[in-house]
Amino acid sequence: MSRVGKSPITTPKGVEVKIAGLEVAVKGPKGSLSLRVPDGRITIERGDGVLNVLRGGDDKKLRALHGLVNRLIVNMITGVTAGFEKRLELRGVGYRAALDGKTLVLQLGYSHPIRFEPPQGIAIEVDKNQTVIRVSGIDKQQVGQAAANIRGFRPPEPYKGKGARYVGEYVRQLEGKKAAKA
Repeated sequence: MSRVGKSPITTPKGVEVKIAGLEVAVKGPKGSLSLRVPDGRITIERGDGVLNVLRGGDDKKLRALHGLVNRLIVNMITGVTAGFEKRLELRGVGYRAALDGKTLVLQLGYSHPIRFEPPQGIAIEVDKNQTVIRVSGIDKQQVGQAAANIRGFRPPEPYKGKGARYVGEYVRQLEGKKAAKA
């Protein structure tokens, strides 16, 4: 049995979980999210403040989906209560970010500014130094994808370390070419 899949999911106060067939809806103080369970043989049972994800078979695909559905529900509950956040930092001379309304405007060493329109439900903030970008929202997948899209405009390069990187991300520095000895 999957260790992740069989772990019970506790629902905190203020979170409402509705189960209707293959649809799971979670509503909390920050918003609401819904999930369609991918296989009909996975069921969700409600206990006293606890949810259990059960599977009706033992084939490989179903075992994988068992743990996945459990974690997706946990992430939905965490998202509607606390939310998710990713922070990126810009390194490089002249690399900076600014907000124009809700649009993120990035100066990343190109001849033109890059404009990034965040998806629905994603909030973007820029610090006063214009080098740290905070991407937040209630959907973990959307927050991670938006942060990855921003990082993808100028990934950190290994020689000087310039580019957009996650806060705390380690980028291995490579040695440049050495001059030939005469």
